[in-house]
Amino acid sequence: MKVGVLTGGGDCPGLNAVIRSVVRKGVQEYAFDFVGVRDGWLGLLQDAVMPLDVPAVRGILPRGGTILGSSRTNPLKHEDGLRRVRDTLAAHGVDALVVIGGEDTLGVATELSGQGVPLVGVPKTIDNDVSGTDCTFGFNTAVGIATEAIDRLHTTAESHMRTLVVEVMGRHSGWIALHAGVAGGANVILIPERPFDIDQVCEQVKSRFKINYAPIVVAAEGAVPKEGQMFLKDQSLDEFGHVRLSGIGEWLAQEISERTGKDARTTVLGHVQRGGTPSPFDRWLATRFGLHAIDAVKDGDFGTMVALQGTRIVRHPLADATARTKLVDPSLYDEFEVFFG
Repeated sequence: MKVGVLTGGGDCPGLNAVIRSVVRKGVQEYAFDFVGVRDGWLGLLQDAVMPLDVPAVRGILPRGGTILGSSRTNPLKHEDGLRRVRDTLAAHGVDALVVIGGEDTLGVATELSGQGVPLVGVPKTIDNDVSGTDCTFGFNTAVGIATEAIDRLHTTAESHMRTLVVEVMGRHSGWIALHAGVAGGANVILIPERPFDIDQVCEQVKSRFKINYAPIVVAAEGAVPKEGQMFLKDQSLDEFGHVRLSGIGEWLAQEISERTGKDARTTVLGHVQRGGTPSPFDRWLATRFGLHAIDAVKDGDFGTMVALQGTRIVRHPLADATARTKLVDPSLYDEFEVFFG
């Protein structure tokens, strides 16, 4: 059997660990052959594939990014996209695909699976917003990076007695903001799942200054005020219809400064959360996902996604996993509200 491996969407720490484990087990245990698809779904549209064997994946476990490249390409938005995907697979004798991606990449995988393309999904995203799995790899690394940044910002905030607003990624889910905010001792945490009251935010900030403490506000990029609109610097859309979220941090800093009379600055962590070497946990989880994904291919259990549930790796229907975005449960947010108002 020949298996294609594809990484789509935004890059993510741990992608190479999945590629490595899929290829190593597939070759050594099942005698499969492999090809890597370049630049996500774009590679299947452009017939861009590369040989993939055990020597090609040596030493990539600790590397961030993906050796295969990635893109935010939706083949279903391109003329004859499905036919071109099938033609590329047929031209290289690919019998099945391992598709590693987030909600958009796996959403395409769900559509293609329904059209008869044999594939198995592996959930990745720093946003942790894929349903059916307790955790996606990449999330732990991103939280660690954001937490370290918050730790560092505490000291400079205290030195100048100013509010520092930290804008983190997560699109329409607040997992990174909540986890990093709690771990970093933030005083205000704003997530998309719960629109915020700017007056309450400013009152919380002022209460911290009263005890001679410089407050830290952590805001997910998709956070919105109760009676306002999402703040966007860029209105353009990608092929999945997503806007490029950014701007809430700067707006918050301006409002806080004007309403409290205290200086406020913004730090937008941006892509630094996605880059660099994966954490030990993400290497471990990505490796387990890869091992179980190639088992699913061997079993012919297509149209499924490997998922972490508790401590077990299970197979979850792709259609169910991509039917909705996994958001922060309000009860989880409420558990910590005593710490950040």
